[in-house]
Amino acid sequence: MQNAPAAVSVEEVATVLERTPYILDAWLRELPESWSDVRTEGPESFSPRDNLGHLITGERTDWIPRVRMIIEQGESATFVPFDRFAFRQQIAGRALGDLLDEFSRLRRENLATLRGFKLTAADFPRRGRHPGLGTVTLGQLLATWAVHDLGHVAQVARVMAKRYASDVGPWKEYLPVLTR
Repeated sequence: MQNAPAAVSVEEVATVLERTPYILDAWLRELPESWSDVRTEGPESFSPRDNLGHLITGERTDWIPRVRMIIEQGESATFVPFDRFAFRQQIAGRALGDLLDEFSRLRRENLATLRGFKLTAADFPRRGRHPGLGTVTLGQLLATWAVHDLGHVAQVARVMAKRYASDVGPWKEYLPVLTR
């Protein structure tokens, strides 16, 4: 059964987005590398540190630039493709605390910018052009930003949980975070 579409609003999206830096900070700050750098879902999967780097790159190059493109250019310009692995060089050798601080600062700035656009529901059907998906709306972009964050928070939890997948013994069958 599929849920009916929710009414996207800037404040509802912002309510989710402003929490992500706090969640990741609580989970990751001063965490040993054995937890923050663990990759348990394959070689191209993201560790908690990688998730943070990926989110930072999105704050710099993806969400607000695309909102701005839709507002200013509509479908006349195509979004710059997002390199989901661009973060790797940018985070190499950096302390996790510095990355958490940077993500928090960038997110605050981007939410202030988003709110400064003073968007209303009448703006959400405005269209932009995605390089792979074609025509998308501003409302879809905002909803995707929130869901993207939730997906990465879930991924951090899942990857961290899987670090102990073999250590939980027979309880594994009761822990769907390890088996889904």
